[in-house]
Amino acid sequence: MFSDRIEGKWIDAFCEVFERCAIKAGDTAAILSETQSRALNVHIAELALLRMGARPFHLVVPTPRNPHAVPVRSTGASEAIGKLAPVVAALGQAGFVVDCTIEGLMHAPETPAILKAGARILVISNEHPEALERMRPDGALEQSVRAAAKMLRGAKRMTVTSEAGTALDIKMEGASTVGVWGWTDRPGTLAHWPGGIVVSFCKSGSVGGTLVLDRGDINLTFKRYLESPVRLTLESDYVTRIEGSGADAEMMKSYLAAWGDREAYAVSHVGFGLNRKARYESLAMYDRQHSNGTELRAVAGNFLFSTGANEFAGRYTAGHFDIPVMRTTIAVDGTEVIKKGVLLDVFG
Repeated sequence: MFSDRIEGKWIDAFCEVFERCAIKAGDTAAILSETQSRALNVHIAELALLRMGARPFHLVVPTPRNPHAVPVRSTGASEAIGKLAPVVAALGQAGFVVDCTIEGLMHAPETPAILKAGARILVISNEHPEALERMRPDGALEQSVRAAAKMLRGAKRMTVTSEAGTALDIKMEGASTVGVWGWTDRPGTLAHWPGGIVVSFCKSGSVGGTLVLDRGDINLTFKRYLESPVRLTLESDYVTRIEGSGADAEMMKSYLAAWGDREAYAVSHVGFGLNRKARYESLAMYDRQHSNGTELRAVAGNFLFSTGANEFAGRYTAGHFDIPVMRTTIAVDGTEVIKKGVLLDVFG
């Protein structure tokens, strides 16, 4: 479907995003990649930075051996740096880091030190540049995400319901909320492209109830639209029961059990998508190697449910699911923000 020929329009798109990251002529920029990174995006990032008059340099590390018993996909926790101190130091001094690792540095153990040194990180999701080009961020999206993040930071309770049977109750007090609109221009911050998401990492013991994953919901670890319902029972943050017939429920049970880690069953974060450019059907439009699923996380009106690590609740694990759940109704302190999967005009 695609040719790995570099297109001028893709360089244009990368330049647009880098401009929003406040890159100027003469600025240094580190392009972090690994040996299995998408070479097309690494090359386009370099060309875009050069076109803007920046001074890019490459840091390339070998893709490490997978230390886990199961394949790892879309965790946001790259293990590529492997705590190499010279790499961490170089990234921290770079000022601007273009992250082209496969999994991304969002939850990588080295990221706090890089940010503390004053660098800002733009994670370019491991998507084909055709998808990135469509998902160029804009100012209106930034304002919506900022408004949503402000609401959640001041919230006490979120409820999620659906006609399929979902009934979740989430305590929001003390949660750490992050909004991502697709770029960052401030030292010590991280963003990912595509953006358009707000997520909250709740304190321990905050999530309980029932979550029904219905037909057409999306398991991004498997890059798969569900074909049969899966019913999850959650007690004090943990999935305690998985019910359903068919491959979707069986694969979820098998994958979680393979970690041999109770924390893999815990809630990582909850949130929703706000990007009206993001397309629900896009996962069906690309071969699996061309998509990392970040666009699906940002689809306006989804409920983004994630299992796995939550450092704010003292939980750490490499097991991870990101599941955009469609057709839910989400209320924050009684105010509906999404109704049956439709993002309401609450955030502008």
